[in-house]
Amino acid sequence: MARLQLVPPGTKIPFISWRKLFFVFSIALTLAAAALYLARDLNFGIDFEGGILMEIRTDGPADITVLRDTLGALGLGEVNLQTFGEASDILIRVQRQEGDEAAQQAAIDAVRDALGDSVTYRRTEFVGPKVGEELKQAGILAVLLSMAGILIYIWFRFEWQFGVAAVVALSHDVISTIGIFALLQLEFNLATVAAILTIAGYSINDTVVVFDRIRENLRKFKKMALADVLNRSINETLSRTVLTSVTTLLALGSLFVLGGPVIRDFSFAMIWGVLIGTYSSICVAAPVLLYMKLKRTVFDSDGDSKTDGVATTADN
Repeated sequence: MARLQLVPPGTKIPFISWRKLFFVFSIALTLAAAALYLARDLNFGIDFEGGILMEIRTDGPADITVLRDTLGALGLGEVNLQTFGEASDILIRVQRQEGDEAAQQAAIDAVRDALGDSVTYRRTEFVGPKVGEELKQAGILAVLLSMAGILIYIWFRFEWQFGVAAVVALSHDVISTIGIFALLQLEFNLATVAAILTIAGYSINDTVVVFDRIRENLRKFKKMALADVLNRSINETLSRTVLTSVTTLLALGSLFVLGGPVIRDFSFAMIWGVLIGTYSSICVAAPVLLYMKLKRTVFDSDGDSKTDGVATTADN
């Protein structure tokens, strides 16, 4: 059976020759994302801004659509519902109301009046802004630690130059994702942080595949110019990269269309992340290596090189 290939064998797209165009686009995208964040900030959800949490149980499997319509008509702002555990267990999140504790209690009473005695109220809590601020800090720390861990992993698996190139590409992915959320004012919550961490993992997976082929070709073609090695490696892994991205996007597209409003923002973040992660692995991470002064001797398979020269950076 013939293997599916979305990119024809022997493809020779001059990615490295286009690197300056890619760099200009990526720098512009990153700066625009940072400017959007500073100008508009993010639309933080209940997890970060604080709000009301209510856990209820219905007599039978809950009808999320009916509950959402009922509570959405109360005018309490953002209201999220999700099941957990049994189909009859529902977690309701209501955004923090303007005012003091009396305003929060009034919102709780409004929810209770709307749902009536048809449900059992198992837990009611108010998440204050202090907790939200702590979650913000924890989210930022999680992203930074993940990127530091990736840098160390790539450093040990390859060389420090590869680690720097990978972190440059990942920073590009994370900042641009935050910029998209600032532009569209999509809800930014803990699920979005999880999406960003997943995007980082997906992107580094693609990047490692390209880096591994670069290392292999540096050993195989010792006299070939570095630009040619990089371009050859990108093209050789292009079919695998594109096929992986397309199959992932098919699943994410289904979640975005059919998954409902609860996971729509998460699905959108993942779709954007797959697209930008694929782009950065090919058009940012690999071309950055051209300026990192890679030493050919590090990649000699026999470990016994006669020279310690720096790889040629001739343009392709």
